[in-house]
Amino acid sequence: MSKRVFITGAAGLVGQNLIPMLKAKSNLTIVAADKHPANTATLRRLHPEIEVIECDLSVPGPWQARLAECDAAIFLHAQIGGLDQREFTANNITATELCLSAMKDGETEYLVHISSSVVNSQAVDFYTESKKAQEAIVVKADIRQVILRPTLMFGWFDRKHLGWLRRFMDRNPVFPIPGSGRYRRQPLYAGDFSSIISACLDQKITGTYNISGRQTIDYIDMIRAIKRTVSARTRIVTLPYSLFWLMLKTYALFNSNPPFTTSQLKALATPDLFEVIDWPDIFGVEETPFVAALDLTFNHPEYAKISLEF
Repeated sequence: MSKRVFITGAAGLVGQNLIPMLKAKSNLTIVAADKHPANTATLRRLHPEIEVIECDLSVPGPWQARLAECDAAIFLHAQIGGLDQREFTANNITATELCLSAMKDGETEYLVHISSSVVNSQAVDFYTESKKAQEAIVVKADIRQVILRPTLMFGWFDRKHLGWLRRFMDRNPVFPIPGSGRYRRQPLYAGDFSSIISACLDQKITGTYNISGRQTIDYIDMIRAIKRTVSARTRIVTLPYSLFWLMLKTYALFNSNPPFTTSQLKALATPDLFEVIDWPDIFGVEETPFVAALDLTFNHPEYAKISLEF
């Protein structure tokens, strides 16, 4: 019997990496929802055979009835960056409340909720606080669920994080690093994370799991690895933290939606190391080594050329 899964935020990084994997399941019907016009158009172009709904999940609408008809849901929707707290409230909290309400009134029996490692972070910003509130709402919902808390992710179509850094290398002869660049990161390959989501959907796994990249690497070494992978010519230089902060602050005066903010800089420098569990064994998936994952991300013959919009 065919199962129906409703994916929110489907045109973002994880959704665009996950859907090619889920399409291979013959017993699964995918309903994908996202509000970003350009990214939704990209999703439709790449996967014309699946149902794609362009809608704002923070506003009640016909999409709720479609969600209520589905057997399972995957919550990928999230406001990640920006300077307006209201956007984080609408897209991380209000949208989640409306989704859960539709599921309660309908046939949806299982939920895969994508939280974030920031709920365990020392950082305090709009994203962190709204993700904490979002997870608390999901936990209280009376539905069988699994909560996954990934760390910094990268993969095909990455418009933030490593994808933005890679594009910055192409555009600029100098790549600035704040401070020493010795900030420990645990990057997680979106292809591996998609495999975990798929396993949860198949096995109806429950519980809460911190999904960290299993290879810890300094930020500056991560930048060097990207440079080698894409054969970039940019020169990597370190700048005093205060000067880097001032540059970001000034840029934000002229751009209402900057790709990197002072809050994110503070989060980068916050000494967070997250729990590492044996997720390959727990979920029955294979881990992709970091360097190999970089190659798959940035050298794919088709997907490496596609960039999502902010």
